[in-house]
Amino acid sequence: MSNTDIVTVKNLSKNYGDITAVNKISFSIRRGEIFGFLGPNGAGKTTTINMMIGLAKPSCGTIVIDGIDAVKNVKKAQSIIGIVPDESNLYNEMDGFNNLCFCGSLYGMRKDVREKKARELLEKFDLAKAGKRPFKAYSKGMRRKLTIAAGIIHEPEILFLDEPTTGIDVESARQIRQMLLQLKQAGTTIFITTHYIEDAERICDRIAFIVDGNIVENGTVSELMKNFTQGHSIRLTADRDLEPLAGELQARFGDCTVKTETDHTITLISRERIPLLPVMEYLDSNGISVYEAKELLPSLEDVFVKVTGLEAAKLKKEKVKEGMVK
Repeated sequence: MSNTDIVTVKNLSKNYGDITAVNKISFSIRRGEIFGFLGPNGAGKTTTINMMIGLAKPSCGTIVIDGIDAVKNVKKAQSIIGIVPDESNLYNEMDGFNNLCFCGSLYGMRKDVREKKARELLEKFDLAKAGKRPFKAYSKGMRRKLTIAAGIIHEPEILFLDEPTTGIDVESARQIRQMLLQLKQAGTTIFITTHYIEDAERICDRIAFIVDGNIVENGTVSELMKNFTQGHSIRLTADRDLEPLAGELQARFGDCTVKTETDHTITLISRERIPLLPVMEYLDSNGISVYEAKELLPSLEDVFVKVTGLEAAKLKKEKVKEGMVK
């Protein structure tokens, strides 16, 4: 493990009989970063996180967390991590304050310390008014926030979150993303699994794509986009119909391919960067005024589709199944 890595996973596998849920994956997490596992449901995300937090035993491979062998010394590793499962593990009949205090007691926190920390977290997560209400009366977003608060009450070195924004409203999801960024700024290392491309793109420093139990690519968002960008694209919108000039534009500008979007909008696609000025001058010479020229940059969704071979619509369908509006 290097000085910058807090987690190192090597050749990690999990088999259930003849089924391989996770297949010899390797990756590292740097201290103080948000590392995301992005993939569809059934890709192996939850199985991986369960092995890392000690809820599932690997079939083979190693997990080292802050110098601790997390396979052989599960309890020791668990003492420095925080866990936020995909389904809340808090008690429905217990109120928010007492749920937090109970979680603090499990980590050996003194009564005065855990009660002080519980009040601070209820304030921080905008749950102070709900602190004395039973957990079962909380909305989905409130339940998720309290579950995250319970996972960090003992101020862990690294926080593991399984699908942190699944099944909650847009505003609660936004608040949770902000909270995770604040935790990162305070020095907490965060590992999240998600099948929401938006979440990964907005908050993760580095991302690994996992499909069918295999990591197919990993890196920063900018690295992933740079590595898998194929060609350059410019979209032009004019005051007149551009379609009649599509063939001439393609002939004039070498390897450029022209795609008609609408009567007044076309996209120029080329392997090399397209010089915009000659295109504008040519259109002007034909009496056409361009009022918008935009370079089209790839999104993380575009990269995901190219790398995995899966349509991003597959992830969106899963959101609909969950009843999400996002």
